[in-house]
Amino acid sequence: MAAPQYQIRADHDARTIVVYQAYSPAIADAALRAGRFVAPFSFQRMTWIKPSFLWLMHRSNWARKPGQERILAVRITREGWEEALSRAVLTTADPAAVAQAAVHVQWDPERSARGAALNHYSIQVGISRHLIRAFTDDWTVGLTDVTPQVRKAATLMQSGRAARAQTLFPTERVYPLPRTLEGLLNPGR
Repeated sequence: MAAPQYQIRADHDARTIVVYQAYSPAIADAALRAGRFVAPFSFQRMTWIKPSFLWLMHRSNWARKPGQERILAVRITREGWEEALSRAVLTTADPAAVAQAAVHVQWDPERSARGAALNHYSIQVGISRHLIRAFTDDWTVGLTDVTPQVRKAATLMQSGRAARAQTLFPTERVYPLPRTLEGLLNPGR
């Protein structure tokens, strides 16, 4: 039986979930020094978080796109994650509802290690400026710079050692959503 098309896969434990973001060195360095997001991180605009490591590798071109040279693994509480999801509106909804939403959810094709689109989707969650302080100050419990791991994996991929590169990828498994959130987030329903 094929896996559901819309299913959150993530690195998570009983209390937390890891999401990934790509930043410029200035934003990443300041955040890592402070142990939390601080300026020049913008608290005035939406920030997108992604639980799929490979989707962000595709998006950031393995940390090579300008302004996306640093990859942070952001560990947030499951309570915060689920609060964000409970306030989400699918980006395919009525434009007026999307404009008013504190959180946007978009599903994009998941990616293989080589960047090919797969036949299931990866969730992207946009936290608006109205909820950004909760994300940065209350939900975030840890920041890890995974850029060295990303660069090593990219080098291995380029040299034809994909199996070795995959040992550097985080383990992601299905995130168990409460039923109420499944219905809210699934564009297929």
